Amino acid sequence: YQVKYRRPHGTEWEELDLDTAMDMIADRLIAARDAGWEEVDEEGRRLHRTLGFAHLGGATLDNEENYLIKKFFSAMGALQIENQARI
Repeated sequence: YQVKYRRPHGTEWEELDLDTAMDMIADRLIAARDAGWEEVDEEGRRLHRTLGFAHLGGATLDNEENYLIKKFFSAMGALQIENQARI
């Protein structure tokens, strides 16, 4: 219900409630998407993508979680989506 957060260049951890932390993550994700958004390429072809973020999933995720994560990041316009295979 609470997370530890250290502000940029900060030296101390502070506790934030989960809703505040989730809002901060969402704001930063949207800002990264907007900053790296590519609407069209140099020849005018539609891209609708971002190189502003990527996702790297781990082998501890099950198929359903990987499926939902892939759908979410694809809907956000991400291209770099990888999942580690189970060994």
